[in-house]
Amino acid sequence: MVTEATNVLGGKLETCCTSPMTGYYRDGKCNTGGGDYGAHTVCAQLTADFLQFSKSRGNDLITPVPAFNFPGLKPGDCWCLCASRWKEAMDAGVAPKVVLSATHALTLEYVSLEKLKQHAADL
Repeated sequence: MVTEATNVLGGKLETCCTSPMTGYYRDGKCNTGGGDYGAHTVCAQLTADFLQFSKSRGNDLITPVPAFNFPGLKPGDCWCLCASRWKEAMDAGVAPKVVLSATHALTLEYVSLEKLKQHAADL
């Protein structure tokens, strides 16, 4: 029996974004599995500050990469971020808002629900 993924609030994992299509599996959800070593589980509403922060850490999410069908991201887009990168941004004071209903429960292994709620976009 296949179990349905849950979000950090204990409910069904909701869709994060389909335009642009996000998720480790590019299914619009912040699902994770054995091959997802980065734990792309945090559904975040991106900001210019976060995008620059990520770029400064070697992960340029702004520049399109057509070979990988990656459109490049802009402030306001939602995207499934690596839990550890989101926590790093939180510690640096540039964490984007989080859509809790679309953030996978595995995220709680990296950051507390209390901290996520402090950055919630959907509470």
